[in-house]
Amino acid sequence: VQLQASGGGLVQAGGSLRLSCVGDAFFNSYAWGWFRQAPGKEREFVPAIGWSGRTLYYADSVKGRFTISRDNVKNTVYLQMNKLNTEDTAVYFCAARGDYNADPLTSESYFRWGLGTLVTVSS
Repeated sequence: VQLQASGGGLVQAGGSLRLSCVGDAFFNSYAWGWFRQAPGKEREFVPAIGWSGRTLYYADSVKGRFTISRDNVKNTVYLQMNKLNTEDTAVYFCAARGDYNADPLTSESYFRWGLGTLVTVSS
């Protein structure tokens, strides 16, 4: 099953969006992360969530504004984004991590990636 992030779109600065990424039957076997890539820039870590949902990591640039969560019944990981600014404009990707000991902040730790969704924040 191809992972697909959804929920992106065009929003004014200060606005909010919620991204979703639906997994398959193996969803609960993975930790999850969100990454983003802006035009001309490298892919960067945004937040990550552990298997139970209690362990959370956030990039400094989104702390206090973004919230990652997961629903292990719906096999879905979410990214609630508030107080968006133009620097948040990027394609956002969800990704699965299976190795408990791998660094949740680096893209190399993730082995399965979803198709991205574009978030555009206008000033």
